Amino acid sequence: MILCGVRDILDYRIHTSEGEIITGGSCFNVKAESLRLGDFSMSDIRELYFQHTETTGQVFEEDVFPIVWNLTHGQPWLVNALAYEATHKIPGGRDRGVPITADMMEEAANRLIVSRVTHLDQLTDKLKEPRVRSVVESILAGENWTFKPKPDDIEYVIDLGLLRREDEGQGKMLVISNDIYKEVIPRELTSVMEDNMAGRPAQLWYVNEDGTINMDKLLSEFQQFFRENSESWLERFDYKEAGFQLLLQAFLQRIVNGGGYIDREYALGRGRVDLLVRWRYPKDAPVGIRKEQRIVVELKTIRAKGAGSEKILSDGLEQTARYAAATDASASHLMICDERPDRSWDEKIYRSKECSNGREIIVWGV
Repeated sequence: MILCGVRDILDYRIHTSEGEIITGGSCFNVKAESLRLGDFSMSDIRELYFQHTETTGQVFEEDVFPIVWNLTHGQPWLVNALAYEATHKIPGGRDRGVPITADMMEEAANRLIVSRVTHLDQLTDKLKEPRVRSVVESILAGENWTFKPKPDDIEYVIDLGLLRREDEGQGKMLVISNDIYKEVIPRELTSVMEDNMAGRPAQLWYVNEDGTINMDKLLSEFQQFFRENSESWLERFDYKEAGFQLLLQAFLQRIVNGGGYIDREYALGRGRVDLLVRWRYPKDAPVGIRKEQRIVVELKTIRAKGAGSEKILSDGLEQTARYAAATDASASHLMICDERPDRSWDEKIYRSKECSNGREIIVWGV
């Protein structure tokens, strides 16, 4: 007999009436072997997509494959869903004489995310589980917590496919499995908030005459929004420890929708959250003509108990400069949330210019 599901059968445990786990009490405690279906490799993705080319004659441009890899990291359902969306749902992709481009694949990914297809909807439902929350909340906050998630909980979330281990040069880091999940998770946790932000200034308010986005205006507006609304908004989050990071992402997401993308980087113990805003302009220009504005926004938090503000600032400037160099960003911003209870809003809210490794970095306090 084969039992097929999204978790190891040992995770189905018997509990006492008080909720405690009965050790060895699983009704499935006898098994021959537990197997996990592996993800596709890059060559597997190429082979799968080439089958479409052989059948229809429609080709995939070469720069499609690294984008598909980053978006899915080989997750089989996502690999297939992206290709189907690009070749059957996007109007331009239905013409078999038109090659599938990198822009089409990014549009396909955005369609999957916004439409909350079944696979992604079921995945985000797992975020409500306490075992998942204890791990994912630490990652979204980007901090080095004094507590550590239980090893069993970490393995459970990895088995669900939400996380994977990645070699960062200084050992293995726990990261969210792929770029689509990185986008889905914060969107799901802030979906109600984004809907309730409908009364905020419209997108065009932040666009310059040449079509570029004015990040100074945008972040200044967020400072005021955070000052006025953070207390009431943060109380609505289930993931309260990552409230500041989620609130800023929800604010940015609503603004850039339709004109750009937000790339998100976070890992357990990394000590910060990296955001890369990619803004395409002029908006009405053909895809091949549009330019891309790349802006780094780094997020750090000063906790009541933890590193001092000077160290947070120095580390943040170095990390921001490094991330900006790696992403070839044209502008860099560091936003620091001060959670110390003895600080007034006048002390928390500020804007300054700093320099690190030859790069100008605008520092914002909230």
